[in-house]
Amino acid sequence: MTAADRDEGDGTVGDDSVGPADSTDSPGPADSDGSEDRRERVDRHPRPHVGNSLGRWYEIRNPLRVAINYAVILVCRMSPSLKLKRILLRRLGVTIGEGVAFGLESTPDVFWPELITIEDDVIIGYDATILCHEFLREEYRTGEVHIREGAMIGAGAIVLPGVEIGENAQVAANSLVTEDVPPETTVSGVPATPE
Repeated sequence: MTAADRDEGDGTVGDDSVGPADSTDSPGPADSDGSEDRRERVDRHPRPHVGNSLGRWYEIRNPLRVAINYAVILVCRMSPSLKLKRILLRRLGVTIGEGVAFGLESTPDVFWPELITIEDDVIIGYDATILCHEFLREEYRTGEVHIREGAMIGAGAIVLPGVEIGENAQVAANSLVTEDVPPETTVSGVPATPE
């Protein structure tokens, strides 16, 4: 069942998108177990102008869309209603399962919220951040974030683009998740590593 099936409307605002296949990235190294790492799931886009890639972000992403995303996410950050947060974030294009709980001040990506998938019964802790983009000097990167069923993201944690967090995995508070987290695993630290 999609977010649109659970909520009225198509779950999107605006019509701009990241766009497929404009990646200039060659595949990064695989993890030691042979599985794909986040660098292989992040699309690299050359900056479209002189200067750093954030300098003229409005050429990359529709400013009205970003403003609407920001306003809706700001309401979600302050609202104690979990149901309202799920409804509003679905309207922005975030795929959200049943029973997902966003703590106060938690922040999904403002530029590309539609790249986030959160399965059933996930907890996103207070002030946690889920990023689907990175603006760098020479390029910007975008990548989907997938948080599997029953996972928990601790307070103040940051999840980077392209990361997958496995079923029933746990990310400790104030951790920086730079790599995939296997199912049933607890990670902590900067960068987050298994405990």
